Amino acid sequence: MYTGKILFSQVMEFFPLYRFNELVQLYYGDYKVQSFPCLSQFYCMAFAQITGRESLRDIVTCLRANQNKLYHMGIRGNVARSTIADANSTRNWKIYADLAYTLIATAKRLYAKEDFGVEITNAVYAFDSTTIDLCLSLFPWATFRTTKSAIKLHTLLDLRGNIPDHIWITEANIHDVNMLDELITLPNAIYIMDRGYIDFARLYTINLSKAFFVIRPKKHFSYQRRYSRHVDKSTGLRCDQTIITTGIQSSKSYPDPIRRISFFDVETKKRLIFLTNNFQMPALNIAQLYKKRWAVELFFKWIKQHLRIKAFYGTSSNAVKTQIWIAISTYVIIAIMKKQLNLKISLYTILQFLSVSIFEKVPLKQALTNSNYKEQEVSNCKQLQLFDL
Repeated sequence: MYTGKILFSQVMEFFPLYRFNELVQLYYGDYKVQSFPCLSQFYCMAFAQITGRESLRDIVTCLRANQNKLYHMGIRGNVARSTIADANSTRNWKIYADLAYTLIATAKRLYAKEDFGVEITNAVYAFDSTTIDLCLSLFPWATFRTTKSAIKLHTLLDLRGNIPDHIWITEANIHDVNMLDELITLPNAIYIMDRGYIDFARLYTINLSKAFFVIRPKKHFSYQRRYSRHVDKSTGLRCDQTIITTGIQSSKSYPDPIRRISFFDVETKKRLIFLTNNFQMPALNIAQLYKKRWAVELFFKWIKQHLRIKAFYGTSSNAVKTQIWIAISTYVIIAIMKKQLNLKISLYTILQFLSVSIFEKVPLKQALTNSNYKEQEVSNCKQLQLFDL
């Protein structure tokens, strides 16, 4: 009979404890803290994410029901609703943001050679945002409209492995296109965006940085065709053109030629137009790349459905950001664990299993590979490898 660590402790072995302690010291997270350190706070919140706890009372009730196992989970001090609430409200959320980026760096190395369906060697990112609605009376600091509050998660998703490369948490009244100013582009990397990010001055900045963009134009986009390339219309392509912008502002903001590609999607029966500054890549690959942008939408859907980022345990800005960053950290820890243990099951299946077995004493890989969960075979090309349902 196995008498080793409980499953929660085995999952947390993929957590960079040494780096976390460095961050706690950097931000004075445990300054004047006597009985409930930042590490215990993280473990409590990670437990809540993995098991899907609904509230602080729910967290405390479940942990106290397993009081004799808290020490083995790494939780020190008295676990109380007020203690967790105070920690979330007062301890710097940047501790957990920097922790998430440390985990992201590890995950990106593990998934660097992951195949995502398009044969190219460039780094490929999808950039988009999602809005999380909040109650105006409880979250008055999250400015949005006169009747409600909300925040936005602006996410740059690495399509090789579907790992978030960077996340910005802002008030919901910040327009998406403004976040292009925060984007640090890499040479030869490809950034895929929807038409909400159309701003030719900002796109020209991406062009000058030797990076590439793929984006859809808005309606009534003014341009002049300079050259047309031959396309195979049996693939769905309709045209591949070199154009220049002719709008009063756009022609000044983007003086260089742009590539315009028209593609008919037989699945949706829609004709799609793409603009890009990449003139070397085959036109069909450009259309395929934009289709992969759907991965960021699935990422938002997945974390909203399976992690606790729509209902919050605290109402302050610090508490909300702390919860979101710990949720992202938990997601990436599970992704790292999946890769290092070479698990074939999805993240959804892993979380479902852990949510009901987190206190069991059984070897982690054995528990996950010998479970009776069966992967649902999905032929839909929009599904993601990491979090298909």
